[in-house]
Amino acid sequence: MTSRTPQDAGPSRVVVVGATGNVGTAVVRSLGEDPAIGSIVGIARREPLWDAPKTAWVSADIGADQADLVGHFAGADAVVHLAWRFQPARDPATTWRTNVTGSLAVFDAVAAAGVPALVYASSVGAYSPGPKDLAVDESWPTHGWPEAAYPREKAYVERVLDTFELRHPGVRVVRMRPGFIFQRAAASEQRRLFAGPLVPGRLVRPGLVPVVPDLPGLRFQVLHADDAAEAYRLAVTRPVRGAFNLAADPVVDARLLAELLRARVVRLPAAAATAALTALWRLHAVPATPGLLRTVLRLPVMDTGRAAEELGWRPRYSAREALAELLRGLREEAGAPTPPLRGRGRGWEAMPGW
Repeated sequence: MTSRTPQDAGPSRVVVVGATGNVGTAVVRSLGEDPAIGSIVGIARREPLWDAPKTAWVSADIGADQADLVGHFAGADAVVHLAWRFQPARDPATTWRTNVTGSLAVFDAVAAAGVPALVYASSVGAYSPGPKDLAVDESWPTHGWPEAAYPREKAYVERVLDTFELRHPGVRVVRMRPGFIFQRAAASEQRRLFAGPLVPGRLVRPGLVPVVPDLPGLRFQVLHADDAAEAYRLAVTRPVRGAFNLAADPVVDARLLAELLRARVVRLPAAAATAALTALWRLHAVPATPGLLRTVLRLPVMDTGRAAEELGWRPRYSAREALAELLRGLREEAGAPTPPLRGRGRGWEAMPGW
């Protein structure tokens, strides 16, 4: 099928796969505010109770054989692929079906529908272990870390995209590799995914957590969901290709976490923290695997210079502000009117775009 360009049909039509999660909701908001975007198709397993500007909702499971992705992508100028399942971590076949098999279905449908641009949500988790004191650029190897499903699957999809680009050179492919992405409305979702129901949100109130463990390698990068969404909007509307690292300053460490929580920093061996998490995992007390912690401790620090130079992207929120918003959302049990972001607290009605 012949590809078309956005200039062929005036305002762009963009399909967002995985449009109701943490990043997806922010991307839909950002695209909806852009006058160059004429219409948005938001694809999710379950339709939300959210009337987003310019957006028509479609219920489809990319991991299911019956999903008509080619039909949904027909006439699109760009597909933004964000859909990803973190859980159930105890059932890796289920996450593989969505994250890998589903991604293959999305990429095949992009080619079959003649979509000229594909923007894919990769991650810092796709990177091989790297330095914490020297920022790496997008050429750093993307082989992940084998102990957790998330980095394994992200690395596998990177290899799939390598082959896709060779087979379909006419498709403009962009790979976003962000750090950890936070916003207030996603706090309840992230608590369910990583901490579990036994960890109360009020525990993160400043002054209640006495200590923050300073583990060897505990240096990681974050950014606000709105800043991530702006990078995706730029990737859709500008003629760029390739991978882009996304993160805000400063790099997060135990001292920054302790400042936000008004806690003391205590040096702790990584083995002790891993052993504690392993015990909780075996008791089914937490949903996050010990391998995920070991992955975080090995992630490289990323250089975001290419995003600044070629996308013209600079985060509006600092890493401290993004983390503070997450902590506030955890305390308030914040959520949003989409199935993945449901929360016990209210307040999303007053938020812009909800």
